[in-house]
Amino acid sequence: MSFDLNRRQLMISAATAAGALALGPARDALGQARVQITEGNVAPLPIAIPNFVAGTPSDNEVGVGVSQVITNNLKRSGLFAPIDQAAYLEKITNIDVPPQFKSWASINAQALVTGRMTRQGDGRLKAEFRLWDVATGQQLAGQQYFTSPEYWRRIAHIISDQIYERLTGEKGYFDSRVVFIDESGPADRRVKRLALMDQDGANVRYLTRGSDLVLTPRFSPTTQEITYMEFGQGEPRVYLFNVETGQREIVGNFPGMSFAPRFSPDGQRIIMSLQQGGNSNLFVMDLRSKATTRLTDTPAIDTSPSYAPDGSRICFESDRGGKPQIYIMPASGGQAQRISFGDGSYSTPVWSPRGDYIAFTKQGGGQFAIGIMKPDGSGERILTSGFHNEGPTFAPNGRMLMFFRDPGGNAGPSLFTVDVSGRNELRVPTPGYASDPAWSPLLS
Repeated sequence: MSFDLNRRQLMISAATAAGALALGPARDALGQARVQITEGNVAPLPIAIPNFVAGTPSDNEVGVGVSQVITNNLKRSGLFAPIDQAAYLEKITNIDVPPQFKSWASINAQALVTGRMTRQGDGRLKAEFRLWDVATGQQLAGQQYFTSPEYWRRIAHIISDQIYERLTGEKGYFDSRVVFIDESGPADRRVKRLALMDQDGANVRYLTRGSDLVLTPRFSPTTQEITYMEFGQGEPRVYLFNVETGQREIVGNFPGMSFAPRFSPDGQRIIMSLQQGGNSNLFVMDLRSKATTRLTDTPAIDTSPSYAPDGSRICFESDRGGKPQIYIMPASGGQAQRISFGDGSYSTPVWSPRGDYIAFTKQGGGQFAIGIMKPDGSGERILTSGFHNEGPTFAPNGRMLMFFRDPGGNAGPSLFTVDVSGRNELRVPTPGYASDPAWSPLLS
């Protein structure tokens, strides 16, 4: 089977895991088990996630692994507080029997996840889970999945998304990947490779060998395809790379330098900055016809364009006002409106998949901050500040950002996540130094 098993193949039988237990009530009938997401402080929901029951002793390791991945996903979101298994009073041995809810309530669990991994006769794994509201004793969700054993982590991410959505009312982001630049070697001879990993840092794959410099990888919003820049023989080229097939193609050879290619929301176009002399302007290329259209024509440096999720507008960075600031204009070109007015300079703007925020890097006073503002420029909020933060990218649900931090000197950059309220900053594990992350859409 290919690495990129799609969700339709994965859920060959993703039926409701009802069995003898009825599916629970509508969301408005929930008891305590509900996360209220606001811009202020969120009290993480206490949740119990016992190890999934194994159908055979040989599947014990997978059952434990699935539980751990779900636990880590929910904990890293900042919205859930998984309860230490050492506190559990009931041992789940049969998920078809209702749990002893009083035992779970006594350790303050508001939600409970039970599950089972069973090896089928054809070698596949059957994964089942149920989500319970402890206060009401109602089942809130239940699904079963069939997959090849090597995809058990993928199943854990999908189940995590189901739990997240049922308890928050919003889409999850765990069944997604991140492309980034893997960096190795001394600071003056750094080797940079294009790399891909699950959003939690697992399953790292290297997509290029490191013989040529690669920069600014970006995912298509519609397919598992990446656009990036590569400097080969001194000439910058923009490439498309298909994650599923491993095939790549040149988008175009452009005179001068090209920067920061990024897809349109429908995946049919790439917008980028092309340098001509001492300035750079924005251009868009239709990937089918290869026709290129110029969007800006100024003596300034216009770069880092990013589309609104509906494709109607773009935000970009420009120094036309004297120092780098964020501007917005129609996606077809035209009058640009400045939206950033704080102290310092603003760069690397990126529009949230929800359309509600634009994230940016802000530099001033020796600090590099990651922040967000509304598309009209109001509500600017710094999420994290220090040296040297850069390159924000949104999770598919728009609730989490990833960025990189480079302390300088002989050390190298690392990846971090932070939520849109500025809480829960966490380092993302990578094999070596890592920079310039870009989050994929949810896997299909």
